[in-house]
Amino acid sequence: MSEAVALLPEWLRHQHWFTGGRSGPLGVRPVAAALLHDGEPRVWHLLTEVTHDDGTDIYQVPLSVHSQRSDRLDHVRLGHTHDGHVYDALHDKEATAVLLDHFADDAPRVEGLRFHVKADVEVPYGEPSLVLPGEHHNTSLAYGDSALLKVFRRVDAGLNPDVELHEALSEAGCTLVAPLMGWVDGDWSADDVTVTGSLAMLRGFLTTASDGWALATASVRDLYAEGDLHADEVGGDFAAEAYRLGMATARVHETLAEVLPTGTMAASELHALADAMTGRLENAIALVPELEPFAAGLRAHYDALRERHDPVTVQRIHGSYHLGQVLRTVLGWKLIDFEGELMAPVADRRAMHSPVRDVAQMLRSFDYAARHLLVTDHPPEDPAHDQLAYRAQEWTQRNSEAFCNGYASAAQLDPRDEPELLAAYETDTAVYEVVFEARRRPSWLPIPLAAVERLAHAR
Repeated sequence: MSEAVALLPEWLRHQHWFTGGRSGPLGVRPVAAALLHDGEPRVWHLLTEVTHDDGTDIYQVPLSVHSQRSDRLDHVRLGHTHDGHVYDALHDKEATAVLLDHFADDAPRVEGLRFHVKADVEVPYGEPSLVLPGEHHNTSLAYGDSALLKVFRRVDAGLNPDVELHEALSEAGCTLVAPLMGWVDGDWSADDVTVTGSLAMLRGFLTTASDGWALATASVRDLYAEGDLHADEVGGDFAAEAYRLGMATARVHETLAEVLPTGTMAASELHALADAMTGRLENAIALVPELEPFAAGLRAHYDALRERHDPVTVQRIHGSYHLGQVLRTVLGWKLIDFEGELMAPVADRRAMHSPVRDVAQMLRSFDYAARHLLVTDHPPEDPAHDQLAYRAQEWTQRNSEAFCNGYASAAQLDPRDEPELLAAYETDTAVYEVVFEARRRPSWLPIPLAAVERLAHAR
């Protein structure tokens, strides 16, 4: 495999899910390797330690090796070795069939890998796979119309919260998530110690679902097309969906609190949380000086959190909640992707937080949905910009209120009854967005900067 490993650095730097430094991989070495199929094609499962200018990460890279070059796989070809032509196995239907077959009870055991299947689950063996588009950090495969295999590309030691929370919610009979069907975990070497982590998750495939971001932005387009109408007067009004989404969010939070540990955050811990938020703000100002004029107003939200003396209930939450993490089906909203903030360590992603954090993140997502066309289609020089910006704020406020109303109707908590907490989390999220956009998508920077200005003046 050494020749195949030598192909990885150049290939990895071009993969959208590779989140290493700007210089790309500086070094790649295998920390675990398993042969899944010794036929045609040969299928290897690799875990590689990738060094880059931001540190070191473990990446999962299944490879298939064909004796003859395959035209249909040229777009995922890494190169050629003495063993044959090397491809990304997750785009190779012959290789992904091998991967799914390993969930079977009678499949050969593979050292270092464990395939688990839930009881009474029908795995669609024999169904061809299809790589789903739009996945930024992992690779998801649909097998027929019943199962989705999500392969985690960047992996960490420990139980991935996506597996853990889907398992907890599925066992509780929660119908607001896709049912967990199985998962894969594996071992690798880290500093001469064997560690274990989650590698993949098999869940039900929501075939008729519509992405929450797509539905929300379609509503915004309808509003912009009727610029002289208010949000509640446009046929594509999203408020009823936002209300139902709030209800679904509250019910998932309620179930998580019932089946997993909960706790409280004392005043000292709230003080530490506010300090951490302040630290992130100071770091953000150093990277994006445009934040400086608003710094005092933003710090005021963190100061208000420090002054709170009542404890805050904490529990397991989604952790990275936005309109792209929810799907609208004929049976209502479903929540997906419980991995949390992917760049954080697994231990941090499995930590307990106030459910208000999820609410704040979704409110920020509503703002993004309302304003993204202002940077892509209607920049400030557009004569209609100011009127549309007013409509965007109106849309955000209407749907934020609807979401919170829906949440409050299904929970014992109205997030608006926690104003210091909600404002602090929303501010922290907006500051994160400023840094993200400045680094990755500068043309979208006006969206979080506008939110920062609004939050800085909201007391």
